[in-house]
Order: sequence, then structure tokens, then C-alpha cells
Amino acid sequence: MDDHQRSEHHNLVKPLRCIVKLGGAAITCKNDLEKINEANLEMVATQLRRAMISGSSSSKVPGMDWSKRNGKLETSLDVDEFQDQELLESSSFIVVHGAGSFGHFQASQSGVHKGGLKRPIVKAGFVATRISVSTLNLEVVRALAREGLPSIGISPFSCGWSTREKNIASADLSTVAKALDSGFIPVLHGDAVLDELQGCTILSGDVIIRHLAEHLTPDYVVFLTDVFGVYDRPPTEPDAVLLKEIAVREDGNWSVVKPPLEDSQVEMTVATHDTTGGMQTKISEAASIAKLGIDVYIVKAATTHSVRALSGDLKGNIPDDWLGTAIRFAG
Repeated sequence: MDDHQRSEHHNLVKPLRCIVKLGGAAITCKNDLEKINEANLEMVATQLRRAMISGSSSSKVPGMDWSKRNGKLETSLDVDEFQDQELLESSSFIVVHGAGSFGHFQASQSGVHKGGLKRPIVKAGFVATRISVSTLNLEVVRALAREGLPSIGISPFSCGWSTREKNIASADLSTVAKALDSGFIPVLHGDAVLDELQGCTILSGDVIIRHLAEHLTPDYVVFLTDVFGVYDRPPTEPDAVLLKEIAVREDGNWSVVKPPLEDSQVEMTVATHDTTGGMQTKISEAASIAKLGIDVYIVKAATTHSVRALSGDLKGNIPDDWLGTAIRFAG
């Protein structure tokens, strides 16, 4: 980390409760180009509202998406809903989402992640990738807004974020901090960005979360995925074992605490079209966050297990009936 990044710590008006990563595979249909998993996204938005806004589970919260939706004749604005509405107490949190079936195709076909903006196909792919991920970002913001969550889409490229050899070189967090201090929920996403050496690359949502955690120090971080957590091998294999707890040491190496394994080797796979590193990147970034003393939970989205993680109910011993992976600093 350079001196510029060290100076970026922000003193927020309100402590940051958590950072939530919405995995692309959990909120989109990953094998169906640019198709959102509407049911999952809606459930995730509902769970976030219930976990983060006090009293919202028992009272109606007016929606904030007043734009016209496909198939609807009118907008959803009802001014009367806000007349006697009390301002509910909300926790401060950030949402970062992956691309899933948005962006990865455009990036992999054009080679944006490899750089080379002087090549026409790369430059065109850079534009196409940003169009795709920005489209998904808008839909995520709208889903959260419909649940009464005051969400604001923030694109890393538009805020001047850049990389050097795919590591963050510059990342102005002032917009994120001001949004939080104003009571908004920043919604960031994996993005195509400029790179100081190779011209351009893909900045993954997992790397973004690690940077946010370093500088804004949330109480905990939750990765919502399309599987129950981290397994000792691809979860599609019949003998795959869910790793319930992982301990990260000071040197960055990690070991499985629960359950005890005879063979400590853990296999990772990456989808051929995934330009961000898949589960391997997720584990690496989660371990970096855990080293800061911040607990990380990897759990399947839109489940009762994700509710418990989002609510911050997993401090201390991990319950036996909870399905997910907790990654913690060994101290």
C-alpha cells in the first residue's frame, strides 16, 4: 500500500456496520446473458431492509423507485405514503455487487482484463463492459430502492479509481464517505478501469471490498453467493465438504478450523468466462480483510443463513445449524 492510499482513511459520522457483497452468480442467471435473477435479488433486498433498518420488518416502508417499470402504465409514486412516515433508524452499510452474466462476456471476448487500449477490439470491449455492468448496477439500486433503502449507484471508473498491475493504485473514497454521512447506501460494482501499466483491466468487486474494508473498517463483511460457502473441492462433487470456519494467520496463510480435515488441500475452480478470478480471488480478499480483525462470512444468498450473517448474529462461536463459512483472524 503506498502513501497515497494510507492517507485515505475517513472518519465517518456514523460507524460502518458492514459491507455486503452481492455475488454476480447469486443475483443474475450466470449462463443466460444479461439476465437478472429477479427472485433472488428481490429477496436479498428484503433481507437487507429487515437487517439494517430498525422496525422495518413490522411496518410498511415506502419505495424510492419512482421510475416507470416495464409492463407498467404508471410510476409507483404515492406522495401520501410519505406524509406521516417517520424516518426509521438505519445502520450504515455499503453494497458491492459482482457482474455475473453482465460484463464478463464483453470483457472476456475483447480481452479488456489483459489491457491494450490501442487495439480497437479492447477499446470497444471496455465501453461495452461498462455499459453492461452499469445496467446491472442500476437494476440493483432500483431493487434496493423499492424496499425503501436510500441507495446510490457509484461506479469506480467514474470516481477515478485506477489500478497498477491490477492492484488498486488510486481510489478516491470521498464520494462513498459523503454518501454514507448523508444517510445514503453506496452501491458499487466490479468495473472496467484504467491501469497505469497495461492501459486497462477489470477491477473485481472482491478487490473493491478489501479496499473499502481497509479504509472504512466495518464491523463485519458478508459475501452473498450462489453456494453455501467455501468447500474443500467444487461443491458439485458428491464428497464436497463445507468449510464452516477458516482461521487466517498474520503471514496471510489460512487453515481450516471447522470441520477438521484429513487432507488440508482445498481445490478452487474458475469459470472460463470469469475475468475476476472466481472463488480463489474471493478467498484471498476475504483473508486480507480478516487479517484486519474484521470477520468475513461467505453464505448463500436469499436463505435463512444469509439473514443471520447480515444481522450480525454470528459473533463468537459459529452455531452448528448455520450453513456458511466464517473467516477470522487467528490472532
